Amino acid sequence: MTAATKVLTAHVPLPLADKVDQMATRLERSRGWIVKQALSAWIAQEEERDRLTQEALADVDAGRVIDHLAVQAWAESLSTDEPLPVPR
Repeated sequence: MTAATKVLTAHVPLPLADKVDQMATRLERSRGWIVKQALSAWIAQEEERDRLTQEALADVDAGRVIDHLAVQAWAESLSTDEPLPVPR
């Protein structure tokens, strides 16, 4: 059973379109397949970014944060002979 599809149209710069065509030729796939793969990967990346952002905001709301000065001192110590332990 084939999933329902929808045609999307986008104007892309010629150099990018050329790269899509080159990739399609190299992989012996259609232009549409290349675009679908790229779009799927980008959406997965953005969904993960959003999930991590929401997780971080929940940590802040719950008070699970590290003091800025502690992080700054740790970062500055990384270039010394005796770096501080990672703040927790």
